[in-house]
Amino acid sequence: QVQLVESGGGLVQAGESLGLSCTTSGVSFTTYTMGWFRQAPGKEREFVAAVDWRGSGTYYADSVKGRFTISRGNVKNTVYLQMNSLKPEDTAVYYCAAAFRVVPSTTPRDYHYWGQGTQVTVSS
Repeated sequence: QVQLVESGGGLVQAGESLGLSCTTSGVSFTTYTMGWFRQAPGKEREFVAAVDWRGSGTYYADSVKGRFTISRGNVKNTVYLQMNSLKPEDTAVYYCAAAFRVVPSTTPRDYHYWGQGTQVTVSS
C-alpha cells in the first residue's frame, strides 16, 4: 500500500520560516520524482516545487523561487520543503506527490500518488 504522509504544517507570522516533510512507503522512492503542491480555499491546486529522483534537479513556481527549497533524502524516503520569508498568500493546504517519471512535472495530473495534506497558515 502506497502512503505519503506530510508533517510540519502550522501557524506562523509573515516573514517566519516553516519546514515540511513527506515520508513515503510502499513505493520504490528513488524511481519517483517528488513534488509539492498547494491549494488555498476557493482556488485550484497549484504547483510549488519538484525534485528529480537524484535530488539534483529542482523546479520552483515563480511565486516561491528564492524563498522555498525542496530536497529529498533517499535513505529516509522523505522529501522536504523548507519555506522561508513566508507571506500571507502562502496560506494553503500543502500536498506532497509522487510521479513515476524522469523529468519532474508542474502538472497535478502527472502525479500518481498524493498525501493527505498539511495546513500552512501565515498571519500578517
